[in-house]
Amino acid sequence: MQEADRDQTDATAAVFAQHRRLLFAIAYRMLGSATDAEDIVQEAFVRWLQAAPAEVQSPKAFLSRVVVHLCLDQLRSARARREEYVGPWLPEPGATHTAEELAETAMLEQLGPLERAVFLLRDVFDYDYAEIAAIVGKSEANCRQILHRSREHLRERRQRFDVSPVEQERITAQFLQATMRGDMQGLLRLLSDDVVFVADSGGKAPAGRKPVRVRENVARGMVGFLRLIPAGLRARIAMVNGQPAIVGYVDGQLYGVMFVEIVGERVGRVYTVLNPDKLAWLSAQAA
Repeated sequence: MQEADRDQTDATAAVFAQHRRLLFAIAYRMLGSATDAEDIVQEAFVRWLQAAPAEVQSPKAFLSRVVVHLCLDQLRSARARREEYVGPWLPEPGATHTAEELAETAMLEQLGPLERAVFLLRDVFDYDYAEIAAIVGKSEANCRQILHRSREHLRERRQRFDVSPVEQERITAQFLQATMRGDMQGLLRLLSDDVVFVADSGGKAPAGRKPVRVRENVARGMVGFLRLIPAGLRARIAMVNGQPAIVGYVDGQLYGVMFVEIVGERVGRVYTVLNPDKLAWLSAQAA
């Protein structure tokens, strides 16, 4: 009997493992935190074990519903904490694949929890409306309306540009070199006129507490930013989950990650994460 129970538990865990990557992706894009996403997935596993899985017709639908509802609960309770967050908020680096996804995840902060869930399930994870309705507990017609509002809200904020990996790495490397040399003219040549620099420190590292806009201001800010960084910083280009990024170390410890978003042939957005709490997951993956 015990052996049969073990076999059943193993089979139940194997079914969950088939969907784990999808569940983590949903939770990460909902929450913008790899650490929180891991916690959500683990809680979903516990609930899966308690749910008599043999009687579940669609494990994917069941698990997606569990993860989305856990994320919705967390987002609603997190809103007050976000309002108290010091400076701009960006998702944790490491779980996102591109600067575009980083930007999109940050933009999703403009949506309410339910709008975010419907938008992601449909436009990112390609669930059909019947599946979405079952997951979020709304009618299909209501989900269509929610998605339409979400798309309208984000349309003006979303910019997509196709940049080859070689070009991305080349411009990122030039940006790093110009910044480390304090080369104002070099930076001005690389930056678009309406470039935006956003630094997320959570008040735990030296950084401006508001986004910096316009080419001249960003270039001056990058040069001035060097004066705030601890002595001994070593920066290099590294692949951070599929994209060239600037990774900085101080005394062998990860200090910050910078993503450069290319607009046309110039740098249009710079996203920098300095909050040590948000670097812990990436540091652990690199260890």
